Amino acid sequence: MSSAKTPLILSANHTPQIDHFLPFSVLTSFPKNPSRISTTMWSNIAKRAIQFQNPRRFCLLNPQSLRRAYSFLGLTHHPILPEKFKYRPSYGFSEMGFRRNGEILSHEEFTGRPRPSFGFNGFFCLKGYASVAEAEAEAASSTDVEEDGLVGEEVQELLQEMNKEEKRQVEYKRRRRRTMMRGMGQGKYQMLRRRQVRIETQAWEQAAKEYKELLMDMCEQKLAPNLPYMKSLFLGWFEPLRDAIEKEQELCRRGKNKAAYAPYINQLPPDMMSVITMHKLMGLLMTGGEHGSARVVLAACAIGDAVEQEVRIHKFLEKTKKKKGDKDKENDGDDSNAVLKDQEKLRKKVTTLIKKQKLVAARQIVKGQDDSKPWGQDAKAKVGSRLIELLMQTAYIQPPANQLADGPPDIRPAFLHSLKTVMKEGKKISRRFGIIECDPLVIKGLERTALDTLGNTKWRVNKRVLSVVDRIWASGGRLADLVDRNDIPLPDQPDTEDEAQLKKWGWKVKSVKKENRERHSQRCDIELKLAVARKMKDEEGFFYPHNLDFRGRAYPMHPYLNHLGSDLCRGILEFAEGRPLGKSGLRWLKIHFANLYAGGVDKLSHEGRLTFTENHLDDIFDSADRPLEGKRWWLNAEDPFQCLAVCIDLTEALRSSSPETFISHIPIHQDGSCNGLQHYAALGRDKLGAAAVNLVAGEKPADVYSGIAARVLEIMQEDAQKDPTIFPDALHARTLINQVDRKLVKQTVMTSVYGVTYIGARDQIKRRLKERSVIADDVELFGASCYAAKITLTALGQMFEAARGIMSWLGECAKIIASENQPVRWTTPLGLPVVQPYRKLGRHLIKTSLQVLTLQRETEKVMVKRQRTAFPPNFVHSLDGSHMMMTANSCKKAGLNFAGVHDSYWTHACDVDELSRILREKFIELYETPILENLLESFQRSFPTLSFPPLPERGDFDLRDVLESPYFFN
Repeated sequence: MSSAKTPLILSANHTPQIDHFLPFSVLTSFPKNPSRISTTMWSNIAKRAIQFQNPRRFCLLNPQSLRRAYSFLGLTHHPILPEKFKYRPSYGFSEMGFRRNGEILSHEEFTGRPRPSFGFNGFFCLKGYASVAEAEAEAASSTDVEEDGLVGEEVQELLQEMNKEEKRQVEYKRRRRRTMMRGMGQGKYQMLRRRQVRIETQAWEQAAKEYKELLMDMCEQKLAPNLPYMKSLFLGWFEPLRDAIEKEQELCRRGKNKAAYAPYINQLPPDMMSVITMHKLMGLLMTGGEHGSARVVLAACAIGDAVEQEVRIHKFLEKTKKKKGDKDKENDGDDSNAVLKDQEKLRKKVTTLIKKQKLVAARQIVKGQDDSKPWGQDAKAKVGSRLIELLMQTAYIQPPANQLADGPPDIRPAFLHSLKTVMKEGKKISRRFGIIECDPLVIKGLERTALDTLGNTKWRVNKRVLSVVDRIWASGGRLADLVDRNDIPLPDQPDTEDEAQLKKWGWKVKSVKKENRERHSQRCDIELKLAVARKMKDEEGFFYPHNLDFRGRAYPMHPYLNHLGSDLCRGILEFAEGRPLGKSGLRWLKIHFANLYAGGVDKLSHEGRLTFTENHLDDIFDSADRPLEGKRWWLNAEDPFQCLAVCIDLTEALRSSSPETFISHIPIHQDGSCNGLQHYAALGRDKLGAAAVNLVAGEKPADVYSGIAARVLEIMQEDAQKDPTIFPDALHARTLINQVDRKLVKQTVMTSVYGVTYIGARDQIKRRLKERSVIADDVELFGASCYAAKITLTALGQMFEAARGIMSWLGECAKIIASENQPVRWTTPLGLPVVQPYRKLGRHLIKTSLQVLTLQRETEKVMVKRQRTAFPPNFVHSLDGSHMMMTANSCKKAGLNFAGVHDSYWTHACDVDELSRILREKFIELYETPILENLLESFQRSFPTLSFPPLPERGDFDLRDVLESPYFFN
């Protein structure tokens, strides 16, 4: 095997169904000098290796109960490791796996150890061992390990620690399993476990089948090289391969390389030859008999043939290219003039055929003009083999994007030579074929890591709500914000030659087609959600594992049906575990109903919301009893399906003999009041901003959106009085005066703290105005949207001056750092390191006779503007993620069921008061730490030569006031 590293990899308690790579967190555990690793460090590495688990996308059982024990140790070829840990590759022809007669050595012959196999899911599968003892014995008997001295005291010490840690993990899992089985019998537990494995297996098998079908289709259409991951690989491979080919050609020109392929490999520019080799080999690997492998003889001949064809076309185009003296010959009018014209016609015809991908016809023309001798199969195979060899020497898999910048990358060869014994009609054939295999990472792409911190809450499908949804959807949609299942008919073309009317009709057709495309997308989304809900509706319960984005925000991993989704998703999901309402729970269930109904009701005091619910009990009962046959009052709610779920729950509770003992499964939300501005107000200790976003006590909740809308209306009323000839926006102000309300400005206010631009604000307001159909003319609509966006941003700057100051300071710091070509990085209050990933993309164009290939990848140059504009919102997101994680941990300790969606916190109705207390305490705890001071100190420590602006002035808002605010959340 041609490799820059030979890892010593040990596998304990190997499970054959699913195999894993060693997580990067374990690789980065190695210090710069492994010989100095302490027993404690080995123990930590062993523990982290063994505890690595496969993320569950949708679990019937608690994810914690499905952990498997794995342990891997991988030593990479990296300069921080001592010499005895490095593998020293040789690049000689025979040492690369080729015999002198053109055969290929097996992996066993070449490396002295069995060749790894490939798993069904595209991961690198390792040989399994029944125990660490067997792995240790295998390692001790390895010739390579003995020769390279890899099995030393450090490895033995690690093996011992892994053995101890494995025993501790086994005992822990036994205790954990006993805990998980409490409340259910052994038989039921095992039944659920088998179902979980079966469901996951079926899902993986279906996904693998669809992926292979898609991949084959893309390869047949020659689209595989355009895949983003493939482009990045090709860009990484191109230059080293091109340089290696150029070096080979130079040796041939100087006569120092007298191999049989020497006369042929020098007939094409190295960049063309590099592209041909990469494209042809990857195409064969992806479409071959076995996914990810191809026979060497076929690959070598195919590449050699492609190179020969390219050589002939290249020579023809060079031969027929106009030269400086050709113009004079044309003016002479002799016989050579006619020859030149004929050549020019042929050249243009060949070029046109190539552009149209009609390569067969182009090759026929070139063949008729080419009197050179064909290469022959021997020459093609030798050229192809040498090019494959050069690619193997230079092509490596790049580190995954989620690896930390300061850790050792897990670099591995992209391709592997091996031998395979072919089976035919149940009999072994003695002949063995050379096989080229690509590393599974080439096909699989990047891995994702997962987090299950918030994955312990058990959910189930609300069958009654799902039944209503199914009935509406079957009847054509159109209710409760469900999209119409029918398309809008295209308008008939007017029978006229009037250009203006035809142009207007064309715009209408374009608009209708766009609307129909959007409807189709929404229908697909609903079908996917409902398909999952129907599949899971009879389950007793299921769990949502979560993962974190780079800022620390948590997301459920299932892509379609989850509580992060729309009103439809939230309406058909509920807690699987029910709890008695109690007196406070009944009160909060009524308040929650008013919050969901919204329409201004959610901005009343808690007592006002209670009164609203109690005044509409008859409507609530009718909605629960006859959701589609009755008055359909629930359809007036802002979140209709969630509102219907509460109608049903509240009806059953109030009709029961004891409403306070009624078992409720409804999640009750505690939502932040423009949470981003809450974080800025706390950072800046801003009294005015704190009052606007409910960080202080008040008789009723402050509505920041209504406040901004009121200020926008004041400005527009003043502008409407001005002379339109002097102030053209006066006309827009007069048009919009009656349209200004909280809904018009809400999205812009929400996103202002996350860096919304003027263009973004304009588009948001334009969508709101278009929904109301008050401005028919598109030009007037655009102008009005521009004016409204400008006024809204002005009002925001006036009301939240302190927040704007902090945002400006953050942006200025980011600009200073990015100007040094460094990404902005910081650590959250919980210790999560964050690095902004925004870097410029580089393009590299390779022109061949087939096409112009554009290769693209991130460069080392950071995007200064993006680093600056993204830092304030990303920093605030990392803070709200920290607040949620702190709240989640405290809720777990308090025994509360908890779910979180960024700034929305969910629990049972009976536990809302306890959750409210925890929310406030953790918010105060978060901001009692000197967050901005720590941030500035980290910048100055990382960039001691740079000068950063001083911290913005802050007010005297007392964080303890949050404890007294009843509307801090909700």
